Amino acid sequence: MATLIRMPEVAAGATEIVLSKWNVEVGASVKIGDVLAEMETEKAVVDYAADAEGTVYKILVADGASVEVGSPIMILLGAGEDGSAGDALLGGSAAEPVVAPVVEVVSPVAAPVAAPIAAAVTSVAAPVAAPIASNDGGRKFVSPIVRKLSAERGVDLNQISGTGPDGRVVRRDLEHFLANGSPIAAPVAAPVAVPTASGSSSESAPGSAIAKQEYSSSYVTVPHSGMRRAIARRLTESKTTVPHFYVTADCKVDSLFDLRKRINESSPVKISVNDIVVKAVASALMDVPEANVIWNPEAMHKFESADIAVAVATDGGLLTPVIRGVEKRQLSNLSMEIAELAGRARAGKLRQEELEGGSFAVSNLGMYGTKEFSAILNPPQSGILAVGAASPRAIVEDGQVVVANIMTVTLSADHRAVDGAVAAQWLAAFVKRIENPLSMLV
Repeated sequence: MATLIRMPEVAAGATEIVLSKWNVEVGASVKIGDVLAEMETEKAVVDYAADAEGTVYKILVADGASVEVGSPIMILLGAGEDGSAGDALLGGSAAEPVVAPVVEVVSPVAAPVAAPIAAAVTSVAAPVAAPIASNDGGRKFVSPIVRKLSAERGVDLNQISGTGPDGRVVRRDLEHFLANGSPIAAPVAAPVAVPTASGSSSESAPGSAIAKQEYSSSYVTVPHSGMRRAIARRLTESKTTVPHFYVTADCKVDSLFDLRKRINESSPVKISVNDIVVKAVASALMDVPEANVIWNPEAMHKFESADIAVAVATDGGLLTPVIRGVEKRQLSNLSMEIAELAGRARAGKLRQEELEGGSFAVSNLGMYGTKEFSAILNPPQSGILAVGAASPRAIVEDGQVVVANIMTVTLSADHRAVDGAVAAQWLAAFVKRIENPLSMLV
């Protein structure tokens, strides 16, 4: 039996996905579980596995095309079937592949934590494109997401030619129009006449026109990437729907520095301060398991293992790959895992499942010299530790003023899942671990 394969929803909430690369060709035999294509979501590259078998009759979208969830992408023929069975799935027409490339393709980003990857489904219905009246009296079909985005940007859809089925205007058409249309001129402020001592305005001053031109401002319009839209959407959702509260502590890290120096003198794997911080976070979650939870409307989810997301800055935005079972890992193994995930995050090679899960996150800006800051939670995680730079400071010990290396950390917590007392207990446990780093190695 011929099967029409549609673009699946490989990430929660996604409406449009980039089909990065096909792994099969026309005429190839496909079995259930075979990887048909690589797809790019806003956060990661996902392998799309077949849930039907047959022979590839037609590939309906080209490499690099941006495809709406539910749209047809491939036709498989069953044993003994000819092309007429495949054509019948498209209403009897032999549709040509869609070859319009995406104007801008952005590899991985992360709504931080998405729901588990949906299995590939062939029954997802294609979104309905509602028609609008065109200038010539005909009808112009527009996808729902384009209608929404064009309204937000004040774009007249009659100015855009559609490349989708039946001339439908799809997202790539809007992005191409925004990227290549006439730039919006920056408003020029009217000159203000400033009286001089003689009573004349500054307009008459020699060279005033040159000065105004020299200091006039200008800007370039850069369309938002998928990653930037995802970051904006997720962080706005987090800040407006999750009740954040914050607790801060200063940690004395001289012992941490001494231990790190001794380890790095003999270990082939170089340990960073951030590696030890992540390990201390996991140890504190084991010490105070009440903090190792996430909020769910039906019930609280309590975790036995410490799965921790580590914030990684990339050119396109912030990604938060998750390290599993941190409490069980040796420092050298943890360091290699963090470095490997960070490298693939910057190269756009993270898989969707590596961005999902975890109850806690670590964001470290100490390497930039930031003394302290507060981070926004990454739902559904219940905690994120913001780590500042360690620096020599004067403190009082045993009644004496001494100089020690102090690092300020701030815990952002979800008050629905973590009470103030639990957050304070967890932070105290973290400070104890980070100030006595040998306790994490025994």
